[in-house]
Amino acid sequence: MEALYLLIPLASLAGAILAGTQALNGREVGHRWAIPGVAISFLLSLYVLADVLQGNTFNGSVYTWLVSGDLHLEVGLLVDQLTALMITVVTFVSLLVHIYTIGYMHGDPGYNRFFSYISLFTFFMLMLVMGNNFLVLFFGWEGVGLVSYLLIGFWYKRPTAISANLKAFLVNRVGDFGFVLGIAAIYAWFGTLQYDAVFAGVGELAHTTFALIPGWEWSVVSFIAIALFVGAMGKSAQVPLHVWLPDSMEGPTPISALIHAATMVTAGVFMLARLSPIFEHSETALSVVLVAGGITALFMALVGLVQNDIKRVIAYSTLSQLGYMVVAMGVSAYAAGIFHLMTHAFFKALLFLGAGSAIHAVLDEQDMRKMGGLRKYMPITHWTFLIGGLALSGIWPFAGYYSKDTIIEATALSHVWGAGFAHFAVLAGVVVTALYTFRMYFMTFHGEERMDEHTKAHVHESPKVITVPLILLAIPSAVAGFLWLDPVVFGDYFGNAIFVEHSHDVLHELAHHEEGGLAQYLPLALALGSIAVAYYLYMVRRDLPEKIAAASGPIYPILTKKYGFDELFELVFAEGGIGLGRTLWRSGDQKAIDGTLVNGSARRIADLAGRMRNLQSGYVYHYAFSMLIGVFALVSWYLFR
Repeated sequence: MEALYLLIPLASLAGAILAGTQALNGREVGHRWAIPGVAISFLLSLYVLADVLQGNTFNGSVYTWLVSGDLHLEVGLLVDQLTALMITVVTFVSLLVHIYTIGYMHGDPGYNRFFSYISLFTFFMLMLVMGNNFLVLFFGWEGVGLVSYLLIGFWYKRPTAISANLKAFLVNRVGDFGFVLGIAAIYAWFGTLQYDAVFAGVGELAHTTFALIPGWEWSVVSFIAIALFVGAMGKSAQVPLHVWLPDSMEGPTPISALIHAATMVTAGVFMLARLSPIFEHSETALSVVLVAGGITALFMALVGLVQNDIKRVIAYSTLSQLGYMVVAMGVSAYAAGIFHLMTHAFFKALLFLGAGSAIHAVLDEQDMRKMGGLRKYMPITHWTFLIGGLALSGIWPFAGYYSKDTIIEATALSHVWGAGFAHFAVLAGVVVTALYTFRMYFMTFHGEERMDEHTKAHVHESPKVITVPLILLAIPSAVAGFLWLDPVVFGDYFGNAIFVEHSHDVLHELAHHEEGGLAQYLPLALALGSIAVAYYLYMVRRDLPEKIAAASGPIYPILTKKYGFDELFELVFAEGGIGLGRTLWRSGDQKAIDGTLVNGSARRIADLAGRMRNLQSGYVYHYAFSMLIGVFALVSWYLFR
C-alpha cells in the first residue's frame, strides 16, 4: 500500500512535468498529460478512502532525507481518516477544474503552462495533507505558496496581476514567519518533528513556561500554537492577513476555484485540525483562533455587500466562510469545521466556475452592473449557480445548511473565552451571506439585460466541457449535507485522527442537546429573510440600494475601502519602510558613515596636514625661532619639574 499512497501525489507531479514539457511547443495538448495524472490521483484517493473506512491506516517513513547527530529529517506519510477525506476532496475538485480549464483557457498562449501549474499545485497540496511530520507539512505549505504566486500572476503582462501575486507572496511570508517560528519551537522543546512524538509529549509541557521577554512568562504550548496559527492566518486569509486573497482574483477563474475554494486557503484549517492535540492544551490559543475567525466571518461578509466584481463578491465570501471554519476550530468542533471545509469546497468551486462561465459569455466582463438577464441565455449555468448560492446561504436541504448550522450551534454551546462574540458574528454572518449571495444572483441572472449590443450578440451557454463540471459540482453541493453530516460530524468517522478534550467536546454535547423553538431554526429563518430582502432591493425597488448607500453615512465608504487595510499597510509598511530607509540613508549612510567616518576622517586629516604644512615655510629665521622656543621650553621643564 505504501507504493499506492506515494502514487497519489506523484501521478499529479508526473502530469505537471509532462504538461510542462509541452509548453515548449505551440500545440494545446497539456490537458492530455495533466488530466490523466489528476484522474489517477482521484481514483486512488477513492480507493484509499474506502480502505480507511475499513479501519486500515498508515503512518511511516518512506525516505530519510537528512541525518545530523540527533536530527533525523524524514519524508513520511500519514494516511488516516482526515487525510483520506482531504485528498478525496482536493483531487475531485482539482479534476473538475482541469476539465473545465480545457474550455475556459482554450486559445490562451499559456495553455500548456497553465495545466502544468495546476497539476503541480495539486501535487504540493496532496503532500501537505499526507505528511506525517512538520518537514513534509512545510514542504507542501511552501510549495502551494510558490505555485499560487505563479498562478495569480499567470497573465504576467497585466500590471494588476503582477501586483496581486507579489502582494500574495509578501503577505504569506508574514504568516510563514510565525509558522517557521512555531516549527522551530517544536523542535527546540520536543527534539523531533514527527507528529506522533510531538502529540504524545505535548501534555507534559502543558504547564511549562518560558520567559519570552524577561519578566514575561509564556506557556510553551500557547506560544507554539499561536505561532503556528499565524501561519494559518496567512494561508487561510484571516484578518489582518486577508488582504491578498481578493486581489488574487486577477488570476484566471479556474485558479479562483482551485486555490480559493478547496485547496490552498483551507490548508490553514486542515493544519488546525491536524494539530488539534497541541491546540487542545491551550485555551489561550483557542480563544485567539476563535476571535480571529469571528472577526473574519462577519466583517469580510460585510465587504462582500458592496462589491460589483462578481469574482470579488465570491472572494469575500470565501474569506467569510474560512472564518466560519476557523471559528469551528476555536470551539474544538474540528469535525464540523472539516465538514464545512468539504461542503464549501463543492459549492464555492461551483460558484467560481459558474461565475467564470458567465464572464466567458459576456466577453470577459466581470462587473455585475454590466450583466443581467443571463438566465434565459445560460440555463445550465443559471441553475447550477443557484444551487451553489442556496448552499452558500445555508438553505435547507442544501449542503451549506447542515455544515454552517452545526458550527453556529456548536459555538453557542462553547465556554471558551470569546465564544459569545463568535456566536454573534457567525449568526449575523448568515444574514449578510444570504444578502450578498442573492444580490449577486439577481444582478447577474435576472432583471434587465445591461450588456451592450455587441456583447449581447455573443451571449450563449458555455460548452459541455464547462457545464459538465458545473453539474458534477452541483450534485454534492445539494446532497452532501444530509448524506454525510451524521457519520462525519456526529459519528466516529475521524476516530483518533482528531483529539478533543472532554471539557471542550461541544459536538458531543450538541449531539445530545435538545433545543426547540425559534432558536433551532433561527439561521434558516434569517437566511430566508435576507433572500426576500435581496429580491425586494434588486428586483422590485432597484432604486433603493443607491439611496441606502447614500444615507448610510460613513459606513458605505468604509466598506468600499475594505476598512482601509490596504491603505494602512501601504502607509505603515510600504511608505513607512521607504521612509525609514530614506531616513537611515540620510542620517546613517550619508551623515554618519560617509559624512563623519569616511569623508569626515579624510577631511580631518587633510585639515591637520594643511595646518602642519604651514610649519614648513622654508625660511631660516622661522626655523631658528622655532629652535629657540623649543630650547626655552626644554629648559623651563628641566628647571621647574
